[in-house]
Amino acid sequence: MTLDEPRASAMARIALGHVQREYPYVLQHVLTGPDDLRLPRELYPIFFGSFDWHSCVHGWWSLLTCRRLFPDMAEAEQIGSLADESFTAGKVAAENAYFLRPSSRTFERPYGWAWLLALHLEASRHEDRDWAANLEPLARTIAGNFKHYLQVLTYPIRAGTHFNTAFALILALDWAERFDTELAELIAARARDWFGGDRDCQAWEPSGDDFLSPALVEALLMSRVMEREEFGSWFDALLPRLSKCEPATLFTPATVSDRSDGKIAHLDGLNLSRAWCWRSLGFPQHAEPHLEAALAHVSGDYMGEHWLQSFALLALLSDT
Repeated sequence: MTLDEPRASAMARIALGHVQREYPYVLQHVLTGPDDLRLPRELYPIFFGSFDWHSCVHGWWSLLTCRRLFPDMAEAEQIGSLADESFTAGKVAAENAYFLRPSSRTFERPYGWAWLLALHLEASRHEDRDWAANLEPLARTIAGNFKHYLQVLTYPIRAGTHFNTAFALILALDWAERFDTELAELIAARARDWFGGDRDCQAWEPSGDDFLSPALVEALLMSRVMEREEFGSWFDALLPRLSKCEPATLFTPATVSDRSDGKIAHLDGLNLSRAWCWRSLGFPQHAEPHLEAALAHVSGDYMGEHWLQSFALLALLSDT
């Protein structure tokens, strides 16, 4: 399965349908007084749609990615116009101010942070627009937050949800390799510290609301910070029974019983993110069953529709 223009168009239409959809919305906001009680659009003048802040960020990443890859698709002009209206210096300044609030120290850490850096990196590839220049102050603030966080985080978070450390570091590393050498070096060092000694992974997954595979995102991160030969040895030790397709759970698509339940719908994302990891690691044969299980459900119920197209894009664009 590959990303062609008709599929990119369909995904762009999905994202265009939610990046400015204000409700329903999950508000993660610390009130320090009555004056802090404000609507999402007032708090986040760019990322107020898509059910929550981080989904809106990676919804925009999806839109810009599709525009770059298929500049002649029917939705490209609308994407460009909407981005021009959204990524203004003034609106970015307001988003940045929110992150500078003392009470926002943990806001969207680390998942939303990582996706914002991915969005800025993608915006930098659109040389016909000033989106990247306008987004850069926010990206720099978040990069600074990442540096502090990685210095004080004693243990990695291995959950299969938004708090997963390895997934965030993959996206942050892609950005840092271009924009911040110090952060890139810190990510590589911390990844080695946390995961370098892992052996014989039992893959106790999935949990009931996972959308990431702790085992596979860790492996993908290490493939980015190690040389090929070193990584090969490390990966063989992490999954010593890979040739037997064990642990079996890593090769078995998750079952999604109720796509109207926002947490259970996460499991479609797990299948897509596993496909991304398996493809990126060079095992497309293990990716395809996961991709086939989830790709048809990128649209439908809003509990999945507001975010799944981003993970579908990761999978379809990954190396095979």
